[in-house]
Amino acid sequence: MSRPTAGWNPLDWSLTHGVVPHLVLAGGLAALIALAASRRSRWWSRRLPLAVALGAASAVLLQVAVDDWWQPLPDRLPHRVTLWAGVGVLGVCLAAFRIPGARRRIRAAAVLGAALVMLMSLSQINRLFDQYPTSRVLLDPWIGRTTALTTAWEPHTVAAPPGRPLAEVWHPTSRIPAAGTISTAAIPGVKSGFKARDAYVYLPPAYRMSPRPLLPVLVLMAGEPGSPVDWVGAGGLQDQMDAFAADHQGLAPIVVVVDQIGSLWNNTLCMDSRIANEQTYLAQDVPDWIATRLQTATGRTARAIGGLSLGGTCSLQLAVNAPQVYGSFLDISGQSEPTLGSHGKTVDQAFGGDEAAFDAVDPLHVMARQSFPDTAASFVAGASDGEFRPQQETAYAAAVKAGMKATFGTVPGGHDWGTFRAALGGNIPWLARQTGILP
Repeated sequence: MSRPTAGWNPLDWSLTHGVVPHLVLAGGLAALIALAASRRSRWWSRRLPLAVALGAASAVLLQVAVDDWWQPLPDRLPHRVTLWAGVGVLGVCLAAFRIPGARRRIRAAAVLGAALVMLMSLSQINRLFDQYPTSRVLLDPWIGRTTALTTAWEPHTVAAPPGRPLAEVWHPTSRIPAAGTISTAAIPGVKSGFKARDAYVYLPPAYRMSPRPLLPVLVLMAGEPGSPVDWVGAGGLQDQMDAFAADHQGLAPIVVVVDQIGSLWNNTLCMDSRIANEQTYLAQDVPDWIATRLQTATGRTARAIGGLSLGGTCSLQLAVNAPQVYGSFLDISGQSEPTLGSHGKTVDQAFGGDEAAFDAVDPLHVMARQSFPDTAASFVAGASDGEFRPQQETAYAAAVKAGMKATFGTVPGGHDWGTFRAALGGNIPWLARQTGILP
């Protein structure tokens, strides 16, 4: 399920940069103008204003419904999303007003025009988040291939001795496979009772060698809305890990992309609360499953946790609330405080209004009363992310004050997959050093 580089294959043409999105934009705008134009005075005085009003109302309603009523997201819905959603509705309304009583050719043209306008709107939203950079990534859940997870134990292994990195003591004795593997696996909530969607497991090329190097593990999480497959497709996980492995004798961290929310729109807060026992799932069920299914290095220094957006917030939470499990973490565009949309709503729904219970697990409060000199942290945010970058800076300052070996960096972009991909790729060497692969 890797994401090949762009080439002559149409599946690899960029959907967010270059010719294709500009052609879609031009076609959509032309269709919108054609749908809006008419020689009839009644059209201009009644139907066109009504279509515009419905498009605008739908945009406002979507913003209010998501941000004020439903509040499924930990952050507010970008205005550009609601704007383009409103444009899509406008195109559909214009087409609907043209169809009654029209000839078949006109009806077909109206339907086609509405489709082009909707395609333009979806394309512009995708350009904002960069989640589907190519058609291959968009279609990855259907055309991507996974392999059966390798669970057999290799009798001959090599572990990094104390004080020395694995790359200095393990060397391949035969030809290394050209790429790692991606597999799916169910990780049950044996102790937590949490029902997670299937995880994705990346095994580096060296994992299939004999003797087998005992590699560290990165537990990785996506955001919300989202699912584990996001890191495999939009995040280009295998490409990035394989590129690192190619330069380091096939060595790279094993990556287990887990589901910390259970469904597309569910926010568990990654806490043990009235909502779910999610900390137990991530701190006990997941490590227990890894220990019984995968042959890896052991100990907290050989385990890292990371994620983007909500997943980044979760990684910070687990690092400070279960430091005995994870020795390092990668927080990409996370928040300074877990939230369901507001502090009051979060405390009420998760802890029945008990502020002390929330403070007991809230990362900033935990770091204010405890020190973590043996924990390594990397905070990354988009340079132009006006909402999450300040929160990352706040969390980073608290981590430094708590004694962590912390770094803070930015990559070009905002709160989008271009930022998330770059942040992961730029931190693979850092993760390899913290978990014992590199010196």
